Amino acid sequence: MSKFDTIRPFYDAEINDAIRSVIHHPMMKALMNFTFPEMEDAEWKEQLKKTHSIRDFQCNFIYNSVQKVLEKSSDGLTTSGFEKLDSNTSYLFISNHRDIILDTSLLNACLFDHGLIMTASAIGDNLVKKAFLLTLSKLNRNFLVQRGLSPREMLQSSKLLSEYMAQLLLRENRSVWIAQREGRTKDGNDATNPGVLKMLAMGSEEKNLMEYFRNIKIVPVSISYEYDPTDALKMPQLMAEANNETYIKEKNEDFMTLLSGIMGQKKRIHIHVGEVLNKELDLIETQFDNSNKQIQALAQVIDESILSTYKLWPTNYIAYDILNKSQTYSHMYTENEKSLFERRLEMRIDEQNPVALQGFLAMYANPVVNKLKYQNAV
Repeated sequence: MSKFDTIRPFYDAEINDAIRSVIHHPMMKALMNFTFPEMEDAEWKEQLKKTHSIRDFQCNFIYNSVQKVLEKSSDGLTTSGFEKLDSNTSYLFISNHRDIILDTSLLNACLFDHGLIMTASAIGDNLVKKAFLLTLSKLNRNFLVQRGLSPREMLQSSKLLSEYMAQLLLRENRSVWIAQREGRTKDGNDATNPGVLKMLAMGSEEKNLMEYFRNIKIVPVSISYEYDPTDALKMPQLMAEANNETYIKEKNEDFMTLLSGIMGQKKRIHIHVGEVLNKELDLIETQFDNSNKQIQALAQVIDESILSTYKLWPTNYIAYDILNKSQTYSHMYTENEKSLFERRLEMRIDEQNPVALQGFLAMYANPVVNKLKYQNAV
């Protein structure tokens, strides 16, 4: 038994059996009927039974599911930066985190379109409690991040996770996706948790930490949705935090959020992949000799890359102006775009509740504020 068996996706040798175990599941039927509405059930079942690798499953089924999601719930996906990546090289993509499933699914669709190595992707085990979802995630090259552990278990789990990612990146030439922090950003402030970088560092066999980070080729990624399909769903947690209360999730909340993120309206989407961090690591190495300070500095470098390349939409400028009672960015949107945003606000938020109103607007406005920190003009 491999030491990674508790967290790894399926091996290709296990794929066909795994598919056959869920082929008659109602959720597989729903996924396939959504993806291939013209196809008889017998036909997609026959195709699935002939699938013997993760790549085949991703390219022939999941890729098509992602295209259908884009067609049904967006006004299209644009990209930048992918042309700078090498088709035979694996990268560690560290991205901001807006949506549970789509962030990584969309990135992989873009990598596939550009002929690049697709990722193995981190997913919290709290999101795949249902047996079908666990199987589907392992078919789609997800590996598990274990949640809700004691401090001692967390240390062991982090070490296992970091070693597994090092194995993928350095020995299997497999790219990896991980979010810059645990959980999706609820308030529009994208910030890298240094704890994620400390966890990554545990997989290093190098004495020199910056050398290890150079070897795994860190690429910051910014993902931006014109409308966040789960914006209203994020409000209860923000309101609890505003009242200094502990937020407790509803029983099926993660699953409902997952579905809303996939099927909710997003309008336009943009994904930018940054440059591999090289000279930045050289600079950090010359400036700091303490690993903690190096990690703090690296978190800042990743933030700067993500925030400065984040694509701002009319919705961001509108929210900024409403929140600040200004016309600062009125040239960046039309009256029609503003009235559509105000209508969404009206439908999704109790405008008599100042905390909810402030939270909703700030979620869209904060990317403008953050971009201003890194650029004098937006």
